[in-house]
Amino acid sequence: MLDIENVSCLSLRNVSFSVGSRECVAVTGKSGAGKSLLLRSLADLDPNDGDVKLDGQSRNAMAAPDWRRQVVYVPAESGWWADDVGGHFDDREAATGLLHRMQLPADCLDWPVSRLSTGERQRLALVRAMVLAPKVMLLDEPTSGLDPDTALRAEAVLHERLADGGAIILVSHDPAQAERLASRRLHIEGGDVIEMPTSRDEGGGG
Repeated sequence: MLDIENVSCLSLRNVSFSVGSRECVAVTGKSGAGKSLLLRSLADLDPNDGDVKLDGQSRNAMAAPDWRRQVVYVPAESGWWADDVGGHFDDREAATGLLHRMQLPADCLDWPVSRLSTGERQRLALVRAMVLAPKVMLLDEPTSGLDPDTALRAEAVLHERLADGGAIILVSHDPAQAERLASRRLHIEGGDVIEMPTSRDEGGGG
């Protein structure tokens, strides 16, 4: 699915790993270690060296908008460029099908963006990304503004995305969430990305 080869940018150096279809990889590290930087680099939003391939096709051989529709970055605080929510969705019908799953009312597409809470913005950003049907989702603290029950419901939708063949790279400060969603963990320290054992590896995942 996604192959990262010797990617370097600012504090990160020679990062190499792969993420397969139906796989979620959690990225951990201290604040400022470079977790968001890694996701932004993979989405080609920040300058970086090295190569990233999607199903064998190099990012360098693809137009940037085409790459970012297939490898979608969802920051903790997404940008909103239109005054109303619906202005951010080309396919309102597809979005409506996901709103209930995210515990959002169907008429929220008609709301002004200024009305949205932090949690509503986060859930709508996930819906906005999933409507694109990307092959890879790069999620940066996607549920940090949600209460535990709503976060679990969002995770259920992400599990379905994985089951449908997608891949996720997840940054989360919630170790329990990383355990629920991810089968692998990468830790960033001192500019290096190190693969770490999970509780599944250690026999603690049941």
